[in-house]
Amino acid sequence: MIVMKFGGTSVQDAAAMERVIEIVRSRRERQPVVVLSALAGTTDALQRCAEEAHRGREREALQLLEDGIVVRHREVVEGLLQDPMQRRLLLDSLEKHFQEVRMLLRGLAILGELTPRSLDTVLAYGERLSTLIATAAMQERGLPACWLDARELLVTDEQFTQATPLPAESAERVEKYLKPLLRDGAKIPVTQGFVGATPDGRTTTLGRGGSDYSAAILGALLDAEEIEIWTDVDGVMTADPRVVPEARTIRELSYTEAAELSYFGAKVLHPKTIRPAIERGIPLRILNTFNPEAPGTRIVRESAREPRTVKAITAIKDLSLINVEGRGMLGVPGVAARVFTAVARERINVLMISQSSSEQSICFIVEATAAEGALRALREAFERELEKRLIDRISAQDDVAIVAVVGAGMRGTPGIGAKVFRALGEAQINVISIAQGSSEHNLSLVVARGDADEAVRAIHKEFRLEEPYDTNDPAGAARTGRRGPGARTTDSANP
Repeated sequence: MIVMKFGGTSVQDAAAMERVIEIVRSRRERQPVVVLSALAGTTDALQRCAEEAHRGREREALQLLEDGIVVRHREVVEGLLQDPMQRRLLLDSLEKHFQEVRMLLRGLAILGELTPRSLDTVLAYGERLSTLIATAAMQERGLPACWLDARELLVTDEQFTQATPLPAESAERVEKYLKPLLRDGAKIPVTQGFVGATPDGRTTTLGRGGSDYSAAILGALLDAEEIEIWTDVDGVMTADPRVVPEARTIRELSYTEAAELSYFGAKVLHPKTIRPAIERGIPLRILNTFNPEAPGTRIVRESAREPRTVKAITAIKDLSLINVEGRGMLGVPGVAARVFTAVARERINVLMISQSSSEQSICFIVEATAAEGALRALREAFERELEKRLIDRISAQDDVAIVAVVGAGMRGTPGIGAKVFRALGEAQINVISIAQGSSEHNLSLVVARGDADEAVRAIHKEFRLEEPYDTNDPAGAARTGRRGPGARTTDSANP
């Protein structure tokens, strides 16, 4: 049994949906469970509808729903279903969902507020619409597809918009509702990514990109043979090809390497996706809906040894560096704990940490939008130390980026740092801060945002990542991961 997740660009229109159905047909003997995202752009459109409504702009919200979502989904149905009766039944079913969204938007306009819970209720409709269409189209083409509501399968906590699945409760639901459909290969279950529900049935979402996470959780609960993530590129690449045109597809990664890449900005996977696969040792494969013959990238517990130490370079932009410094910090225990406790209270995610050996400064990286909150929290937490000059300054440096150099072969290999800094030095790029984890799978550098792309190109060239390394299949290893027609960067597997 395999789990197949298709992203938004993979189901963006009738032609793409048709392609997905044929891919599912080709996997029929492997007992597929299909997890779908909303049609590309639908979640963003639903969010805009909700925001317009809560501002009291009901007419604009309803018009946006009609133009951006209703018309488009009807066009997909018209392009996919041939049988007039089946087409009418599906359109009627979709109309019931559209009516529910209209009622929700009117309610938001009356209340004039948009809570995380109400936003989740609105956003979850995108996946429900896409899976209803896909299920009906599969059935018309002779596939025994069966629509399942993900809210009956994935039980989550109450952290609306960023919900975390509850494994034990979800396992019970999967055992009850999903596994019976798979016995003897009787059905092809089709369900929604991104969506879940609290134990008492309130709709939740897992955060943007959460469809990958949904697929991985279901794969783990089903003990699947493999989890396939279908997107719009040929696999994980050595760098973003928009930055490095000669970037190529990587044939195999370890869980650790993939996790590092996803954490540091790669769009290949939702950052949480790796965890369920690791727990069960289930391989993941990144594949291209628009080029299904490509072998893609396989992600396993331990990737095959190869001559390269570095496998990929990625970057996160639009960040700020927060710096806490002062001579009074020297030798004082608990300063770092107080720093990160203050930041954690504001629910701010810290992407990278660096501390001077003299203990006179601590710096860390946060998203630019979180910088003001981090500064405010730290100045409140260290108000007395600032007054007594035990801490000289708490400041932010905006417009910075993290460049991450990733590869399991870096561990224990001397000279990696020297090559990285030589490349940056020759490109005349200043390094603001450095961090390396004890695993040595990742070397992270902070540079000015404007230098990030050139830094990625310089390091990529230094390690000659554009050259194939698979001696058994040089041509395959050198694939450049071409994008399918009409593919969008929101569903990209590029670091």
